[in-house]
Amino acid sequence: MDYYRTLKGVSQAIYKEKMSKFIAIAQPAASADEAKAVIKQLANKYHDARHCCWAYMIGTERNEYLSSDNGEPSGTAGKPILGQINSFNLTNVVIVVIRYFGGIKLGTSGLIVAYREAARAAIEAGEIEERHEQARATFRFPYLAMNDVMKLLKSAESLRIVDQQFDNLCLITIETDADLLPPLAERLTAAGCSFD
Repeated sequence: MDYYRTLKGVSQAIYKEKMSKFIAIAQPAASADEAKAVIKQLANKYHDARHCCWAYMIGTERNEYLSSDNGEPSGTAGKPILGQINSFNLTNVVIVVIRYFGGIKLGTSGLIVAYREAARAAIEAGEIEERHEQARATFRFPYLAMNDVMKLLKSAESLRIVDQQFDNLCLITIETDADLLPPLAERLTAAGCSFD
């Protein structure tokens, strides 16, 4: 699976139900660590809220995910948020829903609806984009092979040089679309490069 759907940037929505206010924030996250950092930052920002529930999905295979009810009855918050991520077929995304309790209990089904609708509204407030899975590679080559290597890199589509060090033995780290890396690596190896 080379393509995946994610959010282009941060989006936010507010959902109100029986005096409770749900602030939903959705944003892209490239890793579980990045998603957890977003959750922590938002929990600190809204420290006065009753609940900070969340879910994230990571990876093009969509097999790394986690959710939390953060004190709400089991299955009433994190799962409905994760359900919306699945409904929109998104990955590399985190959604946090902050709840300010309004004094009226919503009940199990009311909570499920509220968290689901808040998450859906945050996704719909944002822009979904299709991205190509990226791969990174580092390779070495002798300085004398510089011209051949640079010609190959310039001819490659959607390639980004992440790091480069030029000495007698040169080192370059590139990032490109995952399916374009193997044929490019073959051509670079033929030009005298060795991969780390």
